[in-house]
Amino acid sequence: MFRKSVLSVVLGIFVASCLMVLQGRVLLAQNGATVVNDVNHDQSAPLGEMSASAVQDGGEPRMIPLRHRMHKARQGQIDPVVQSSAGPLVSATPASAFGGVGANGSAPPDSNGAVGATQYVEWVNSEFAVYDKATGALVYGPVAGNTLWSGFGGPCQDTNDGDPIAQYDKAANRWVMTQLGNVSFGPPFYSCVAVSTTSDATGSYYRYAFSFNDLNDYTKLSVWPDGYYLSANMFHKLTGGSFSFAGPQACALNRAAMLAGRTATMQCVQLTNFYYSLLPSDLDGSTPPPAGSPNYYVSLDSNSLNLWKFHVDWTTPGNSTLTGPTNMPVAAFNEGCNGGVCIPQGGTTQQLDSLGDRLMYRLAYRNLGSRESLVVNHSVTAGSVVGLRWYEIRSPGGTPTVYQQGTFAPSDGNYRWMGSIAMDQSGDVALGYNVSGSNMHPAIRYTGRVPSDPLGAMEAESNILQGAGSQTGGLTRWGDYSSMSIDPVDDCTFWYVNQYIPSSGAFNWATHIYSFKFASCGPTAAPAAPTGLVATPGNAQVSLSWNSSSGAATYNVLRSTTSGGPYSMIATDVASTSLTNTGLSNGTAYYYVVQAVNSAGTSSNSNQAGATPVCSLPGVPAGLSATPGNALVSLSWAAASGATSYNVKRSTTSGSGYATIANVTSTSYTNIGLTNGTTYYYVVSAACSCGEGANSSQVTAKPQAPTAPAAPTALQASQATSAKRINLRWTQSTSSGVSQNKVYRSTTSGGTYALVGTVSATTSYSDGYLNSGQTYYYVVTAVSGSGTSAYSNQASARAK
Repeated sequence: MFRKSVLSVVLGIFVASCLMVLQGRVLLAQNGATVVNDVNHDQSAPLGEMSASAVQDGGEPRMIPLRHRMHKARQGQIDPVVQSSAGPLVSATPASAFGGVGANGSAPPDSNGAVGATQYVEWVNSEFAVYDKATGALVYGPVAGNTLWSGFGGPCQDTNDGDPIAQYDKAANRWVMTQLGNVSFGPPFYSCVAVSTTSDATGSYYRYAFSFNDLNDYTKLSVWPDGYYLSANMFHKLTGGSFSFAGPQACALNRAAMLAGRTATMQCVQLTNFYYSLLPSDLDGSTPPPAGSPNYYVSLDSNSLNLWKFHVDWTTPGNSTLTGPTNMPVAAFNEGCNGGVCIPQGGTTQQLDSLGDRLMYRLAYRNLGSRESLVVNHSVTAGSVVGLRWYEIRSPGGTPTVYQQGTFAPSDGNYRWMGSIAMDQSGDVALGYNVSGSNMHPAIRYTGRVPSDPLGAMEAESNILQGAGSQTGGLTRWGDYSSMSIDPVDDCTFWYVNQYIPSSGAFNWATHIYSFKFASCGPTAAPAAPTGLVATPGNAQVSLSWNSSSGAATYNVLRSTTSGGPYSMIATDVASTSLTNTGLSNGTAYYYVVQAVNSAGTSSNSNQAGATPVCSLPGVPAGLSATPGNALVSLSWAAASGATSYNVKRSTTSGSGYATIANVTSTSYTNIGLTNGTTYYYVVSAACSCGEGANSSQVTAKPQAPTAPAAPTALQASQATSAKRINLRWTQSTSSGVSQNKVYRSTTSGGTYALVGTVSATTSYSDGYLNSGQTYYYVVTAVSGSGTSAYSNQASARAK
């Protein structure tokens, strides 16, 4: 049964520990969080073995509503950081480009994706697909989003409500997928979350459902060391089905529990409806934030940004805190299209939505060692057009400051919006977006900067794909977001996905996936040679291990049969610091070296390590024991090193004459069909592909037929106070394991006796419905697993 399971204890939410006044508003530091248990969780089969859910488009194309808060747009402010002139051509080179998932009956697509070790996953409303990132080949899909919850039960399985996010947890090498559930039928409303069990997006997933009383609209999910952090705009469903904005909510999901597939909790803090559309910080790169760092949430305000710090205590949720906001002034701006619709397109009067009232996905975090940075963007009015305002925030864990900002709006009369921004390991920044104008169809482009560029400036943009049509048919919805992510393998390659229109029309959008890399990103020198190489011989194999080399991306392993070389390459692109070389010849000496590799080059050889594979016999089984039974003996022993199976041997002569009676892979065996009363002698030997080891110590056992229990004693019979009844009492059998007593009766002394009652191992019985004046004679037996005892002494009494 799919049921709501929310922990009713609300731990100190909305308790004010700090009260301050900022710009005429009262702000609170929130202590504690509402703790929500997962409604349901399980582990799925691999995606390829699950039934793909059908995309439910309801027949007619569907425009997904854009839910706004009620606010007054700002107008008339002059943007002082507009960059209208072109800088140098963006210094990046393309890597991959391929078509993504296309229209499926709804708009907008909510285009987003993530890049993993070998795959790229794209998720749109209402389908996702998996691609080989090296070739762009489709590996799986497209299938409906709720295919991930096929067989899970409840709204996550039965509804496919979008606002999807695909993430890759780089530290764990897992995919994290989420979308909404039960939007049309709630409350309750759901966040459906799936965490892959491996780095393969087509494999199995740990699946979760978390419930909300209000609609968790425009959900965004990020990855952080201590949790998966989520933000949503909460809308309260009113009588009649309309919604009112209740304020944003910040939630943290227990990452450690979800990576292990255990029951998970979510901790949430609700903010007032003064605030809107928070973004949680999303970790890029292999360097985590300083230990104990909170997750950072940022939202757009009047000529400023608000930043909160969400510290989560999974052991004591009452200690969890959402502190802030810290208000960071920025250059004056007006929201793009005043937060509404004004983006022109070529060949039509139909305009598009800017979503200028919010920050755009993602809030990308990076720890560069000497500094911590957050980058984020939104669309603003730039003269007569719309441009992209972007920010780099530094020191978020201390006193956060806007280190640099700019509005990218080249003076070509075109509008730029729907951006997504990220930073690579060298501090290069890339910003992808859509561009459209009255004389052009919507296109996908990107710009970027390197650390040596002037602060607040982007380089000249580069075209990714020019759409061949414009969106028509009264359809204004566009976006609602795009996604720029960083390749976890080289931490340099940017991957971007966004929408375009292949030919003028409505509900016919398409998406495009593109990757590129700045030439300046990555190490400038080859890594140092690995140290500490150790070779350990085995049966036809050698196991190698070595210390990691700073700056290494992968390793090469080389081998020779001559000490000092020459060496031949036996493995490349080894991502770990260990390797087992199999298929070798026992008795041959092998010599190994390892090289460290990065994009700048290859190191010199490591120290040499040699080993000679040998086929070693397994150890001797210890702890052999024998327990006799009825025509059987049960044997058990401890596992022996190197064993793949065991030979069980038996003799009827101590110390000799053993014959193998069984070969087993476990460490126990029951020898049946034996002769009771005969003494048997046993030994066990371990075996492997190299042969059989020595025999264990001998044990002996003699099977015996079961012995019936001793008879009960001291049986007494007495006339009951009530008519026609006799009471019996006795002393229980002295044998162990007695489970029952049987009571027998006769009207003749010495029998023949008839069974009149069976009781559990008690020592009394009352016999009723007798003939008045008749004398009755009784005996009792004891019953155990070994049999039934002889009769007890006889006792008699006359019925009243």
